[in-house]
Amino acid sequence: MADVLVVDDDRTVREVVVSYLRAGGHEVTEAGDGESALTAMQRRRADLVVLDLMLPGLGGLEVCRRLRETTDVPIIMLTALGAETDRVVGLRLGADDYVTKPFSPRELALRVDSVLRRVGQRASRGATAVDGDLVVDPAQHLATLAGEPLALTTREFDLLQFLLANPRVAWSREQLLREVWGWSFGDQSTVTVHVRRLREKVETDPTHPTRLVTVWGVGYRWEPR
Repeated sequence: MADVLVVDDDRTVREVVVSYLRAGGHEVTEAGDGESALTAMQRRRADLVVLDLMLPGLGGLEVCRRLRETTDVPIIMLTALGAETDRVVGLRLGADDYVTKPFSPRELALRVDSVLRRVGQRASRGATAVDGDLVVDPAQHLATLAGEPLALTTREFDLLQFLLANPRVAWSREQLLREVWGWSFGDQSTVTVHVRRLREKVETDPTHPTRLVTVWGVGYRWEPR
């Protein structure tokens, strides 16, 4: 059971989502706008946030950005069909997953459970990994580069940990989507965005990566130091 914050200005959508999540055993708090969502998080930190991007007043992207300034809580975005730009921006801001409207409440509930399961499994994923000046500690959910903590989202941390555990292997975006996200289907551009964000944090020059390299025609490979 987890505490989930559902943020959507459509009362009907909230009611359906809340009903499914509560049926799955979760405690659920509701918010109808961005300001209320931030206030709710200050009062009681949720384990996961389901966040609609089309909110009145303070928009979902800004809520996502502010949450990322203070917490690494997993965020699942709700986006309109065809709103690819918003999805990409949201992922760049640190969202962990997205579901496109109109969506199946059951699919959303499964996505919530998938993200929460991965968060709960982190501590049991093995020993600390060291690659030169890069250190990843699963138990503490902490990654450092040259002694400085890296501000990684849940998915970025999962992706980095997976690649470190499987160096010198070329992974396709489809394989990474399955192994890291746990999806058997989905938009593979999600992987591309996360790789780009991860490079910005672990590479000296993200435009000429030497650690997380592109394997043309295949996908990506981690080159250890």
